[in-house]
Amino acid sequence: MDKIIDGLLQQFENGKISRRQLVQGLATGVAAGMVSAPAAAPAFAAAPASKPLFKALFVNHISYSTTNYAPSRDFYTGILGMTTGAHSDNGTQCKMTFGDSFMLVRNSRQPVEKPVVDHLAFTIADWDTKKVEAALKDRGFDPRPDTEDSFHVKDPAGYDVQICGPGMNPRSNGNI
Repeated sequence: MDKIIDGLLQQFENGKISRRQLVQGLATGVAAGMVSAPAAAPAFAAAPASKPLFKALFVNHISYSTTNYAPSRDFYTGILGMTTGAHSDNGTQCKMTFGDSFMLVRNSRQPVEKPVVDHLAFTIADWDTKKVEAALKDRGFDPRPDTEDSFHVKDPAGYDVQICGPGMNPRSNGNI
């Protein structure tokens, strides 16, 4: 993992990749390197290859849990320039924005040996709460409502994925 991060930073410092590409590379690396999914995979009806159920527009947010969120908050704001709103830090978690996405860094609810990306969230096109919920159920998922504009489902490996509408964005709710 250190070699990947060092390589990305070197590419950024040499002007070979943009800041956006650096953040995307780091987020992807963190997600791939720190995700621990449950062994049992839920059953669901796969979408035909030619017609996906939804169209993902962008990564809405990354949810990152650690033993003490403050040093991570300071790292991401100090190194990558993520910003925090006036009411985005409540003492146990912090919402940090970058571009059209945000990262939620929080104290883990359970003790963890190392930080974990506990879920990724994606904003989809053409959001309609009732239609999205019905479509997920039709495919065999058990969508769990989170906000007015999102549902959580499990992917085939059991990893938590949040599907969001446009109302859930970095600027939608400064208070977490």
